[in-house]
Amino acid sequence: MKRAHKELDVWKLSMELVVDIFQVVDMFPKKELFGLSMQMKRCAVSIPSNIAEGAGRKTKREFRNYLYIAQGSLNELDTQLEIARKLGYLKEDKYKELQEKILRVGQMLSGLIKKQTERIKDEK
Repeated sequence: MKRAHKELDVWKLSMELVVDIFQVVDMFPKKELFGLSMQMKRCAVSIPSNIAEGAGRKTKREFRNYLYIAQGSLNELDTQLEIARKLGYLKEDKYKELQEKILRVGQMLSGLIKKQTERIKDEK
């Protein structure tokens, strides 16, 4: 059975982001094990998960809604990375690298949302 989400570049890049986040938070202080690090992991996992769930839905409108949820999780992760940087848990070079990936995923999500919106309008 073919999995449509696995063909999406945004899903692939967001999966890379998940791995990056898991590796980064492993370096956080142990006191953050159940705090910021766990929240960041959940947000990161939520992004490709929502893309996959939306791609498996029956309508373009449902897919778009899940893309919006993924976008929200991405914004949440972006905020948490900023917090981690301000707390000194994240080196500046790694922060910039992750910010670039977050920006790219965000651009890709926006493009896919726009495409789905156009397809929804064309159906009417």
